[in-house]
Amino acid sequence: MTVQDPTIPVGERADLLESLARHRYFLRHTVRDLTDEQAAERTTVSELCLGGLVKHVSAQERGWMDFILEGPSSMPDFATMSEADWAEHAEEFRLLPGETLSDVLAEYAETARRTDELVATLPDLDAGHPLPKAPWFDPDARWSARRVLLHIIAETSQHAGHADIVREALDGAKTMAE
Repeated sequence: MTVQDPTIPVGERADLLESLARHRYFLRHTVRDLTDEQAAERTTVSELCLGGLVKHVSAQERGWMDFILEGPSSMPDFATMSEADWAEHAEEFRLLPGETLSDVLAEYAETARRTDELVATLPDLDAGHPLPKAPWFDPDARWSARRVLLHIIAETSQHAGHADIVREALDGAKTMAE
């Protein structure tokens, strides 16, 4: 009889992590071969830069993993955030002075490792928590760990697409064409 290693995901967990890994790859591939200056450059009218997108996706993934473990107390009450709180949140989208693309990518790799480990060992993907207060969430909504993972996959995919546009405007490189 073969005993399955409980730290190696199978079935639904393996599928969720494979999908997330694919979108993480697209995001990381989009920032390949960039200098820190290029990674910090805005190429559209938005605040988005490539290093900031990686930084934001990593921070969001970390935050949602904390939510799976601790519930809504791990997240801010978005409905009562001050202008200063929102300004600090906006810094997630920029590569700030002293931050490097390699450091942001290393942090993202650690975030991914932590997420993958958590998903592999969670006792129940159906376990959930009420969402934090925010204007964009239904007041009585609850998300299971599974729903959180689907959200992280969607968020990573969406921002990988943003990164592709920013990169193409920067130097013509395309994620999917190479």
